[in-house]
Amino acid sequence: MKLLVVPLLWLCLALSATSAAELKIDLGRGVTVYRTESLLKRSDARMVSVPNDVAFRRTMHYRAIPLVALLKGVIAGDHLQFVASDGFAAEIPVNVLMNRRGSEAWLAIEDPAHPWPLLPGKHSGAGPFYVVWTQPQAAHVGPEQWPYQLATIRKLRDVAVRFPAILPDPSLPPDSMVRRGFAAFQRTCFACHTLNGQGDAKLGPDLNFPHNPTEYLRADLLRAFVRDPQSLRRWPQAKMQGFDRQALSDADLDAVLAYLRHMAGRKPGH
Repeated sequence: MKLLVVPLLWLCLALSATSAAELKIDLGRGVTVYRTESLLKRSDARMVSVPNDVAFRRTMHYRAIPLVALLKGVIAGDHLQFVASDGFAAEIPVNVLMNRRGSEAWLAIEDPAHPWPLLPGKHSGAGPFYVVWTQPQAAHVGPEQWPYQLATIRKLRDVAVRFPAILPDPSLPPDSMVRRGFAAFQRTCFACHTLNGQGDAKLGPDLNFPHNPTEYLRADLLRAFVRDPQSLRRWPQAKMQGFDRQALSDADLDAVLAYLRHMAGRKPGH
């Protein structure tokens, strides 16, 4: 019986932590705290099936709430940041959440009585809160717009206003490849990386200071790394997932590399 004490204790602690989980939402009028148990009991909570789930890479079924139901008062043009407990920080404009193309964002809530499985290849789960999408392809929702282990949602100013050091040269024409790359960079890389020391993400290294990856990797190797990080360096504990062509087209990848090459000449103090 003694052999069972420690596993049972850990199980009880894990269930207690999940049941007591809190999601904080700050839309500029003070912080509202939502707890797992109250969210699961809401009248608008329902079961949602998500084919090709980004985190679990298979069909998943969640007890979930339409995300916009928790975002009362936001309007088109507002900007939201979704911060996970591991330091991931997804920047999602409200226009994406309120699109009229058929994509819908849901807040999935992990039920402590029916916990989700561990993430593939990891020792952690996606709970207690996870933003999932139905029909994400309709609004071109990328994998970095599926934040899991979610802890906080807050309304902030646009990325370009908060972090001016990541902006490309303002004299570039609006339709330049560098500007297209800057937009793709915000959707993908900026959720995990900083640039020129600016950004809220805590997962990956800075992508320009002291060295930009375009300065020490050939373009073909850098492209291969973005598609499949393990193709360049095998590391079982690596957190970066590759971006396939559905998540990041070849044209957008070329544009991101153009943006990075451009920013190599726009480092702090230069």
